Amino acid sequence: MQVFNTKNELVSLIDKLKGEHKTIGFVPTMGALHEGHLSLVEEAKKECDVVVVSIFVNPTQFNDPEDLKRYPRTLENDLELLRTLDCDVAFAPSVEEIYPEPDTRKFNFGYLETVMEGARRPGHFNGVGQVVSRLFDIVRPDKAFFGMKDFQQIAIIKEMVRQLHYPIEIVPCPIVREESGLARSSRNTLLDEEHRKNAAHIYETLRKVHYLIPEKSVEDVKQWITDEINENPFLEVEYVEIVNFDTLKVVKDWSEPGKRVACVAVYAGKIRLIDNIVF
Repeated sequence: MQVFNTKNELVSLIDKLKGEHKTIGFVPTMGALHEGHLSLVEEAKKECDVVVVSIFVNPTQFNDPEDLKRYPRTLENDLELLRTLDCDVAFAPSVEEIYPEPDTRKFNFGYLETVMEGARRPGHFNGVGQVVSRLFDIVRPDKAFFGMKDFQQIAIIKEMVRQLHYPIEIVPCPIVREESGLARSSRNTLLDEEHRKNAAHIYETLRKVHYLIPEKSVEDVKQWITDEINENPFLEVEYVEIVNFDTLKVVKDWSEPGKRVACVAVYAGKIRLIDNIVF
């Protein structure tokens, strides 16, 4: 596996690969890799000739400075994990390498950034747009792979690709879960044993949602999810939303067409976790 820290080194390799007509798969990460990330790498390996993984904790998508400080950084361990998968290229740049000057671009993602994460983390998705577009410009992938845990982020990135006319296919991949059902997340490493054990209650609750339809209204189901999770003293719901799978429009009535997604953000102590289930 080749490891690069500068754009110029990676761009030279990408130029060579493009000249050889190799297809490039890209997995952007913020490090602290876990089985969820590794499943994205494995999927990319199946679909592409060469796989590039970036490891970069992007400061512009954190609206809480304390959250940025707390975010786990485990670069050497991450590189070892990637080597076990025979990943082709790892790109681990510094902040100065990605942002030699402040990125002042403002994206307009319209409705997509007004609900759920967008409503509660002002500027977050603009930061996602900034970093992912910069990485796309460097890596120039044919396909980019993202986990469904960050469901809203995938919709945002697809919209960015449309707006900027990138010839890149965005490939959503299933959520990978711990044995308890807890969605794999880099933030899980910040949970103490008690909170980690109890955080499994989030998915236990989401799995029951389809049994409640259509006996309960959409609002009643959202309230039931909130109450059920909050009954656990180690958990506190920030939001519950049920949205259309394709548009992210809030579902008002079960008679509306299309697949739906129940999305939640929950605090386990000080650690904020997100999860979702499609039904």
